[in-house]
Parts: sequence; structure tokens; C-alpha cells
Amino acid sequence: MTNSSACNLLVFNLRTDADDPILGFTTEWINALAAYYTRVDVLTMHAGRIAVAPNVRVFSAGREKGYSEPRRLLVFYSTLARLLRATRYTACFAHMQPLFAALAAPLLRARGVPVTLWYAHSSVTLRLRLAERLVNRVVTPSPESFRLPSRKLTVTGHGVDTDRFTPAPAPRPPDAPFIVVSVGRLSPVKRVEVLIAAAHLLHARGLGFRLRLVGDAPPQHAAYAADLRAQAADLGGAVEFAGPVAHAQVADAYRAADVMVTASATGSVDKAVLEAMACGLPVVASGEPYRAMLAQWGDALLFPEGDAAALADRLSALAQTPPDQRRALGLALREIVAREHSLSRLIQRLAEEILPCASS
Repeated sequence: MTNSSACNLLVFNLRTDADDPILGFTTEWINALAAYYTRVDVLTMHAGRIAVAPNVRVFSAGREKGYSEPRRLLVFYSTLARLLRATRYTACFAHMQPLFAALAAPLLRARGVPVTLWYAHSSVTLRLRLAERLVNRVVTPSPESFRLPSRKLTVTGHGVDTDRFTPAPAPRPPDAPFIVVSVGRLSPVKRVEVLIAAAHLLHARGLGFRLRLVGDAPPQHAAYAADLRAQAADLGGAVEFAGPVAHAQVADAYRAADVMVTASATGSVDKAVLEAMACGLPVVASGEPYRAMLAQWGDALLFPEGDAAALADRLSALAQTPPDQRRALGLALREIVAREHSLSRLIQRLAEEILPCASS
């Protein structure tokens, strides 16, 4: 669907880099939105590899160039002022950018441009509180992803590209090592130590397996990551610290595994879990947000928070499940993502219900 020449969208994005292991998916979102608008201008905090549609332009505040915060603020306002002089925007969409949304709201309100903030995180910061007051609307993928009471809030579901995240062509060979994958940063909130404790239990039981940890530690959690490596040192290579992978290769990491696991304590559904499900991978998870989603499979896929022994039991049972049965389970989980959390569904809802003019 294409709109009239007056339908232009301004996007604020935290990091616009098609290769970024965490936020690379935002390029897919931007390109999907671009199909609904004549022009999409993106003002980002950090720019990496730009791979956007022809009607998309990307402008950076300069974090990737090492600009200081005051200089980034000046670049942000000067760029925004230039864009507003040159283009009439129908709407503004701020993706995980409460700061940019708050900074720009007065200027955009003066020009009649409504601002919608997307936010998906358990933390409630001062800048989020300020942004919530200033924007017109807030959207979040799940109720647990936005902890600030707001009458402006709309829950939309996540946006996983089910055309990119697809199942492997065939089940893994029955004689292949049992691969458990976890994708995400190595941070205390992810409770990676629970996964390693479960690996110790599986190792003691003689199960042939490998726990592959895909992701790295942010600088402030380097000591935590070092401790994790020390905890896994005596497992004889059963735990692999694979490091980060580019967004385009994440689906391959899921397809090369037999099960995805998370012990995260963020209190909300992890997008990586949904990506794994879209790849037809069984997932084993803890935490209340997964209880309703995985209720049909009961104790097979759920374990109590922090309970490494229960996690080891779930993984051991899945390891003994025939590959074709694991594949059938994974395909059933993919249907949940396709029905409730697909990128096409999210973008259509954003464009038609939340960001104006897509149906004009």
C-alpha cells in the first residue's frame, strides 16, 4: 500500500545498523514502514551499516563518531530543525528513544506532528516518565514491557520477521550432539549462571550436549562474563561462548540448535525467544510472561525461576525426545509467533491504527 505525497514519517531510533546483534532488526522495521509512506526520515543516535529502502534517509547524532553528549544534542536539534523546515511530517515514531521523543515533542507539537513512543523494557526512568507526559501515544509489545501506568498505552505484540526467521529445511540428524542455544547479552539480568549450573548437572548425568551462548557482555558487565567463563571452565568444552553474531546470521544460530533456553529475569517476553520459536525451535523458559504463551506444554517447556535442576530436567527430557517430535513442537510454537507477533502484523497495525495516513 502506498500513500499520497503528503504522507511522510519521522522516525527516532536508538541504533540504526543492519548488522547490530541486538538492534539490527530495526532496519527491517524501518523498511517495512517505508512501504506505507512516501518518505521516511530516520534520526538515530548511532549509525552503522545502512541498508534501507530507497525512500528512507538516515541522519545520525554522531555517537558512532565519538561525539560527546553536548555535541550530540546540538547535532540532534540542528538536524531536526533542518528536517522540519524541509519536510511536512504526518507522524513521528520514536523506537526505544524516550530521550529523543521528549526533546523533540515541543517542536513537533507546534507543527501538529503527533509522536508515538515504542518502549519495551522493565526499567522506568526519569526520561521515560517525561516522555510519557509529552508524547501523544505509547505502544509496547506486552503489558510487562511498559511498567508505567498510562492512559496513552496500546499493547501491540512483538514484530518478528517470520520470512527471515524460518525453520531449518529438515530435522537435525538423530546422532548429532544435542545443542542448547541461548541468544542475548551476558548480563546478570539474563541469569546465565542458571544455564551453566544446569549444564553442570547435565554433564554429571553423562548427557552429550553443548550449551552455546550467543552474545557478549556490555563493558559494565565484563566481570560477570569473566565469572561465567570461570564457572564453565571444568565442563570440558560443553559450554561455548560463541560471542555476538550479526543480525543476518542470528537465524542460522537457531537453526543449528535443538532447543532455545532462557532464564532471564527481565519480567517480559524476550524477543530472542520469539525469534527462536519462529525458527521452529522448542524453547525452555522461566518467568510469568511465558506461562500463558507456553501453557499448552506445561512443565515440558517451563521451569521455576532460578531452578537449575528443573531446567536440567526439561533439557534432558527434550534431548531424549525424537527429533521429528521436537520439530513438530517447534512448528507449533512458530504458529504462535506467526499469529500474534509477526512483523507484518505489527507494521500493518502501526501504520493503519497508530501512525496516521496509511489508509488514505
